[in-house]
Amino acid sequence: LSFLLVIMESIYVMTGREIWRVITRFWGKLFGINFVLGVATGITMEFEFGTNWAYYSHYVGDIFGAPLAIEGLMAFFLEATFVGLMFFGWDKLSRIGHLAVTFMVALGSNLSALWILIANGWMQNPVGARFNPETMRMEVTDFYSVLFNPVAQAKFVHTVSAGYVAASVFVMGVSAYYLLKGKWTNVARRSMMVASAFGLASSLSVVVLGDESGYALTDNQRMKLAAIEAMWHTEEAPAGLSIFGIPDMAAQETHFEVKIPYVLGLISTRSLTGEVMGINDLVLKADERIRSGIIAYDAVEKLKVNRTNIAAREQFERHKADLGYAMLLKRQVADPRAASDQQILLAAKDTIPNVPVMFWLFRIMAGLGFFFIGFFALAFYCASACGFNQRWFLKLAVAIMPLPWIAIEFGWMLAEIGRQPWAVEGVLPTFLAASSLTVGQIWTTIIGFTLLYGTLAVIEVRLMIATIRKGPVEHHEPEMSRGQAGYAPLPAE
Repeated sequence: LSFLLVIMESIYVMTGREIWRVITRFWGKLFGINFVLGVATGITMEFEFGTNWAYYSHYVGDIFGAPLAIEGLMAFFLEATFVGLMFFGWDKLSRIGHLAVTFMVALGSNLSALWILIANGWMQNPVGARFNPETMRMEVTDFYSVLFNPVAQAKFVHTVSAGYVAASVFVMGVSAYYLLKGKWTNVARRSMMVASAFGLASSLSVVVLGDESGYALTDNQRMKLAAIEAMWHTEEAPAGLSIFGIPDMAAQETHFEVKIPYVLGLISTRSLTGEVMGINDLVLKADERIRSGIIAYDAVEKLKVNRTNIAAREQFERHKADLGYAMLLKRQVADPRAASDQQILLAAKDTIPNVPVMFWLFRIMAGLGFFFIGFFALAFYCASACGFNQRWFLKLAVAIMPLPWIAIEFGWMLAEIGRQPWAVEGVLPTFLAASSLTVGQIWTTIIGFTLLYGTLAVIEVRLMIATIRKGPVEHHEPEMSRGQAGYAPLPAE
């Protein structure tokens, strides 16, 4: 919503029309409510790393913590510095000065997303770091690689664009509600015009940049890509894209599958000759990496006893990339070196995520993405053709308000379920990343966090509804021309 505020206030600065000030301040109030709740939930998550993910924090904290610390020092402080000026500086700053403040808040919110997604992108593609057998932890070796991680960059632009779509649908929905009620119609129509144009550009970006995310998966998360497509066997290049099917994990096949030829190969490899590996072949690849990882694990154990063991150090260096795969065996056996062939195969099969869930999450998310393109294209047309006077369109705009949130949540579920069984891809299994808690302690923290977030959600929704019901009502002293005196109300119409 922040960059929508920048656009609306820019129109106010350029035109000088007071109604755009009313519009900007109204949507700014709703942005402020969401901003405060975002800060509160973000602080809570910091505690969750310590309570529920203690070993994760210890093992990869040197890498994962750095982007989060920079996010606080750079983005959060930037937002915190200017957000007060944005809300309380309307009558203290010049128009251009206040626009600059609003832009800095918008910049800060997007920089916050950037650093958080750099951290999450490293979990998906852990570049620029290595395991140090002396400290028994992961350490940064190349921060530039962490910063410009291609997965993180693709996730950032895709996620931020999805947020823009959600904000645009929110503005459209609330404005449509006002038009249906016959309230503040000039504010509503102008807001819808801005949101329809911004939403169309954003929805197109989401789909295009989603394609880039698919390409990024080909290099480092092939199992996730194969699970999304329920591709059990490697196909001849170029692979087709499944648009419908019923994945069966027990039979390892997809029933009633309908495919579009060549599309998956073009999206994921940018060529007609690139190969997309199937799930079964990737399991065999995981089996090989587990066996290599056992050698690395053995070297680490030897280095624990004698840090100057040159042979163990050489052994570790040759197989260190697969150390994390050996850790998968700890679910079956305390010492991976004692694992049987059957246990190794079971660990390799653990690398398969929930294929039916992945398959349908992606299709629902992608379907909603294309739906939003159509909706905003229709809104863009209605802005000029019918002036948003069609009640069926207004009712549709109100009805679809939850859909962007659903699409975003499905996208995050797709990203995180698809990474399983890894907390950090190929480095640290999820079951090892968790804190050493009893079942009762885990339920206590889960219930505690759920109650806290649930309470905050209820507070946010109630504040949002109250503000929307009140509407864009302004009470301020307008600028008086020379010779005028007294006060005059500023109409929202």
